[in-house]
Amino acid sequence: MAPNIVEMRIASAKPLARLTPAERLNFLLTNRLPRRWLTLFMGRFSRIENPLVRALSIGIWRLFVDDLKLGEAAKSEFTSLHDCFIRQLKPGARPLDDDPDVLTSPCDAVVGEFGTVTEGQVLQAKGYPYSVAELLGNPADAERLEGARYVTLRLKSSMYHRFHAPCAGRVRGLRYISGDTWNVNPIALRRIERLFCRNERAVLTLEPETGAPVVTLVPVAAILVASMRIHGLDAPLTLEYEGPNDIALDRKAAKGEELGYFEHGSTIILFASSAFHFDGNLARGTVIRMGRPLLRRRNLTENNE
Repeated sequence: MAPNIVEMRIASAKPLARLTPAERLNFLLTNRLPRRWLTLFMGRFSRIENPLVRALSIGIWRLFVDDLKLGEAAKSEFTSLHDCFIRQLKPGARPLDDDPDVLTSPCDAVVGEFGTVTEGQVLQAKGYPYSVAELLGNPADAERLEGARYVTLRLKSSMYHRFHAPCAGRVRGLRYISGDTWNVNPIALRRIERLFCRNERAVLTLEPETGAPVVTLVPVAAILVASMRIHGLDAPLTLEYEGPNDIALDRKAAKGEELGYFEHGSTIILFASSAFHFDGNLARGTVIRMGRPLLRRRNLTENNE
């Protein structure tokens, strides 16, 4: 007899015991406080260009993370906490797989759930499905993605926050969907249903120059993410944004070219057609770097098997 949804959620909650005290404290502090107020405050506070404030802020940040590494940053001194958040990397820090039939990771991330879009749904965690139509804000777009591959990529706050084109092509559109700013760490994914559909997010459509079906990127904001910057837009996408939801955008992007950045850690969900299969090294819970293989396009021999 198949387990019901309650049993699935109880089973999926068992790994919570393996969360560190720092992760539990992080969830408590970021999801039990006024999230919108805290996010707006952090956006302003992080930009204070004062050596003492900067040093104290980065020092407190290190208390909540154990893997903040700044040696790859293009510069060694930062003007503010914000400047550190959005740091660029030294040239060559992220080798790029240039095979045109490979979709590379758009960002540094921890690999979350991945699989196939089934009956219009995907998973945020085991036993926690959500609707692709609700995520994208457009049922027609969701219908086109039925049977497609999806990968969830979680950018920890300590990671490099910029995201890049997974293939060469044209960015053909952007949809902005206002929402909440829930934390997107593992404990939240197992406690808050439809979390990605609740949070502020953008939907980017990329047409590969190889002629493969479109690739969709969904950057999802989270607690303390004061804004998302999408290159080609004059203004950032923030909680105070009051412009149109569907934004005209048409620009060419080389593979690995920077598309934008978060101002804190968050999540990107990538969708690609069933013409692609997952790279053999992809595994949940592992760290992947920007530019490394994520999905590979099936060749004609594979398609005919």
